[in-house]
Amino acid sequence: MAFQNLTEIKSLRKRYHLNQKELAQRAGVSQSLIAKIEAGTVEPSFSKAKMIFETLEQLRETQEIKAKDLMNKKISFAEIGEPLKEVIKTMKNKGISQLPVLSKEKLCGIITEGSILRKMLEHPENSNLFKAEDVMEEAPPIVTLNTGFNTLSVLLRDHPVVLVAERGDIKGIISKSDLLGKIE
Repeated sequence: MAFQNLTEIKSLRKRYHLNQKELAQRAGVSQSLIAKIEAGTVEPSFSKAKMIFETLEQLRETQEIKAKDLMNKKISFAEIGEPLKEVIKTMKNKGISQLPVLSKEKLCGIITEGSILRKMLEHPENSNLFKAEDVMEEAPPIVTLNTGFNTLSVLLRDHPVVLVAERGDIKGIISKSDLLGKIE
């Protein structure tokens, strides 16, 4: 996170539920310096400002919501050779709009409502013959359990879902609606 200016210090300090003395102690500066910066009566040296902002950044990282807090642990998958009719049935029954695709227990792509519709509109005459591999798109990004909210939000701008893995095992899935549900 890039901090814009000194006026952010007070609001960030309050967001992390710190008083001036606590922030000063964590940053290794005096409480009076924090008070003067927040009042706008002094501009700290570059090194002091850097210490304060580094402390606030560390607090953000430790308090930021992580992938493990957002992920849905119940994941359904499609198999690469599975008939598209079965994939659609699974999506309907589970009320989901995307389904990761596996090939020999390895992630190889994702099927979304959009990819199904595009393929069916391109080739309506063959829609009964489609298999998962015919409509799947590139695999979504995979992140660790401790990936932060900000990183997840950037990834979800360009992808329908993000998968969460630990040591190569997929443990969860995060959709845009999961992320939106956590915005205050």
